[in-house]
Amino acid sequence: MGAIKRRYMMRESEKKGFLKEISKIFNIDLETIFGYKPKIEIIEVDKAKIFVVNDKPILVEFKDTIMPTLLFDDLINRLPKVVVDMGAVPHICNGADIMAPGIVRIHGEFREGDLVLVLDEKYGKAIAIAKAMLSSGNLIDLRRGKVLKNIHYVGDSIWKAIDALWKRKS
Repeated sequence: MGAIKRRYMMRESEKKGFLKEISKIFNIDLETIFGYKPKIEIIEVDKAKIFVVNDKPILVEFKDTIMPTLLFDDLINRLPKVVVDMGAVPHICNGADIMAPGIVRIHGEFREGDLVLVLDEKYGKAIAIAKAMLSSGNLIDLRRGKVLKNIHYVGDSIWKAIDALWKRKS
């Protein structure tokens, strides 16, 4: 996913609608975070679009799903969180889905299909964004099976594309 196919600025006429839509989807006021007229760049890579707002890669559109990048702290810190044991971290960072036995704690409530932030137990660092396969209420008593679908993680192609872009910039 590292190869840039196209890079362009979002039209002024599209910005307001885009910001309004994203604010509604994620229940966050992007205008407060980025100002009234932010600079929005769209970077198309192999199978995704990365949305860069005021020089920060905050969103990615991949397979018709818009999700925050692991670098968009203002949004990911509002997501419900699942803390996993350190034994699960290397597997998650290689793309594995999150299994019930690896979950140590749950912070916040979520429903099936919601985005969930995955944190490591030792440092509390964000290592993945996953989609819930079950609600948090159903997850508490589970001892086995997949519970979260890993959709963006440290070291994935999106992460590498963003990393490569920002290494070139600096």
